[in-house]
Amino acid sequence: MIIETKHVKRILSYPLGFLLTASLLSACGAPARDTYDLSINDVAVAGTPKHQKIQILVEKPDAVKALDGQDIVIKQNGSIAYLKRAQWSDRLPDLVQARLVQAFDNSNHFGGVGRPGDGLAINYRILTDIRSFDVNVVNGHNTATLEISVKIMDDRNGNITASRVFKTEAPVSGTNNNQYAAALDNAFKKMTKDIINWTISTI
Repeated sequence: MIIETKHVKRILSYPLGFLLTASLLSACGAPARDTYDLSINDVAVAGTPKHQKIQILVEKPDAVKALDGQDIVIKQNGSIAYLKRAQWSDRLPDLVQARLVQAFDNSNHFGGVGRPGDGLAINYRILTDIRSFDVNVVNGHNTATLEISVKIMDDRNGNITASRVFKTEAPVSGTNNNQYAAALDNAFKKMTKDIINWTISTI
């Protein structure tokens, strides 16, 4: 594993199921960076007539500064570093928001799903807080660790109708960038499915 503490810049990628396409070196001559996307598992649940009338809005997740960027975070002995020559395809909160919208929409459960500005007549807001989204290194073992808090807010009165903290882990199968990103992607796919199923059963 190679890590760096400085901020990662522009994107490039490597061919894999959840990766984007490869590109050139940056103008300053730095090595190309692998750029990784997040993927989802579809939750194919037919909506009831009641739910087909419901429209939900997925807000952009909150996140601390270390997670509010494109860097892939590595935690070890209480310190934070970044995976060298690797980054997400977008700022992590924007990427998580986009994939949650996609997952909710693909569930075919609600009458409408979108983000702020999409012009929905919303009934509920999905509020999230990314608390952990990193590879945790403990005693030589590398584990993708995700923790996201989710709240459902009734848009009519602003009340929080339900909340839950989701935690998921996935082992890292090796020491290269692809394997680190794959573990995070696997953990995210499982968590996304859990979030969608919980929301469907709650609203």
